[in-house]
Amino acid sequence: MYSTSHVNLPQNAREELIDMLNTLLANAVDLHWQVKQAHWNIRGTHFYSRHLLFDEVAKHARKHADSYAERAGALGGYAQGTIRLASNNSQLPEYDLQAVDGEAHIRALVERVGRYASSLRDGITKSDEVNDPVTADILTQTLGETEEDLWFLESHLNGDARVGTTVPPRGGGNRRGRTAEDISQATT
Repeated sequence: MYSTSHVNLPQNAREELIDMLNTLLANAVDLHWQVKQAHWNIRGTHFYSRHLLFDEVAKHARKHADSYAERAGALGGYAQGTIRLASNNSQLPEYDLQAVDGEAHIRALVERVGRYASSLRDGITKSDEVNDPVTADILTQTLGETEEDLWFLESHLNGDARVGTTVPPRGGGNRRGRTAEDISQATT
């Protein structure tokens, strides 16, 4: 369903963009509710920090959905954002209902946020191909926030933050950085 739009893009380009934005809308709505599923059901170590993190990620996905729907409307499209439409049109896999502990929720969310980020990159490419810098800009900004969310989530999977990280040399000189493992072995 399309309406009149005076956005200076060919009709076929607008239709492609509207379809893509509706897919992103479905992904964002689905991601929002999947993250809320984790938020409501998180248990175990680091409960509180993960509970809060999940809520922030869900808020971001909800904000993204609004941006996609509004851009689709500006292009003369009809936003398809109901939960039923989102569940039919989302590219994300169904949430793992066996996830209860923090690690299982984090793994499930990393996979889904990673797929969501990938769909944004595809959308940026498509926007560039049809010469729509406005949609590309919206998606680029969204991708930046999404990849930061992904980083925050992935950081919970890395165990001891010191393992495998490089410790910078102290006091200048030409000494090379040492890993936390090197330091640990040297002190034991």
